[in-house]
Amino acid sequence: MKFTINTLLVAIAASIGSVSAFTPLSAVTQQRQSTSINNSYHQRTTTSRQRATLADEPTFTSEEAKKQVGNDSFLNQNLMARAQNGPGVKNEEKLKIGIVGAGLAGMIAAMDLADAGHDVEIFEIRPFVGGKVSSWKDKDGNHIEMGLHVFFGCYYNLFGIMKRTGGFDDNLRIKEHIHTFVNEGGKLGALDFQFPIGAPVSGLQAFARTEQLGVEDKFHNAVRLGTSPIVRALIDFDGGMDMVRELDDITFTEWFQQLGGKRGSLDRMWDAIAYALGFLDCDSISARCMLTIFMLFAIRTEASVLRMLEGSPQTGLHDPIIKYLEDRNVKIHLSTPVRNVVHELDPET
Repeated sequence: MKFTINTLLVAIAASIGSVSAFTPLSAVTQQRQSTSINNSYHQRTTTSRQRATLADEPTFTSEEAKKQVGNDSFLNQNLMARAQNGPGVKNEEKLKIGIVGAGLAGMIAAMDLADAGHDVEIFEIRPFVGGKVSSWKDKDGNHIEMGLHVFFGCYYNLFGIMKRTGGFDDNLRIKEHIHTFVNEGGKLGALDFQFPIGAPVSGLQAFARTEQLGVEDKFHNAVRLGTSPIVRALIDFDGGMDMVRELDDITFTEWFQQLGGKRGSLDRMWDAIAYALGFLDCDSISARCMLTIFMLFAIRTEASVLRMLEGSPQTGLHDPIIKYLEDRNVKIHLSTPVRNVVHELDPET
């Protein structure tokens, strides 16, 4: 197949749940590329010196734009409105844009780019969309999901997208403010965040009262979390986040056991939370990933509120996005792998 584009985007969902795939329009308009795709999607590009700025620091035109990146984006509830309303502007120049990957990041990038007036096509290697949040039907009509999907209350970007596509009110079921654990033999445990006082008090009492941990484990959990970047984040969020970023190279297990945390706590409680966040256990998931969401739990009461999809991700989340894209003439090519990208650059750049 042959496909000529102006710009190629490789879309990767890099943050758990808080899908932030909004490509700055400046990045699109600053780079003009002519691209040919033949069979395995070969790319041939020519870029002018004046426009080769994608590797530079982003240039923001407003204070609100700055709040969409970095530490500010975690606590910026306005991201929901930004995601719901879209870019709000049309580009003067219409580009033909190819996006590699039909996960949430790729599809949401396509939404913004189509609303900005561009001609967009998406290429996905699998026979279904959704990436890490995908689901599909088997031959008997059963919905098969990639894993457990929960939606924490701090997923402002994603909720805005669901409002924009019409899926928020009908397709998300809010749970009571309790995280329930089903143990061997059917015995239940819980983190019950229901409390007259919000975060961080509601979280502290939930961990103190949980049946999932014994007294000794609760003590070691208190010591470890009490000496973590979460405490600093309560008074200095930027400082806490800086500390958390330094923990990306060690697992949550390694971090947790540094000050006496026990294996039993990991098995009975933390592994379940890790699976909900990233389909990984504590021996595999980074400490940064886990502590980032705990920091949000400690700062925002609604962050630990759970929502579940009414039905599968395909019907509750992806189908409304696909309809939104198809209404704007976005083409999605499934089972279309991009095996190689061949390009030439202007030698003067």
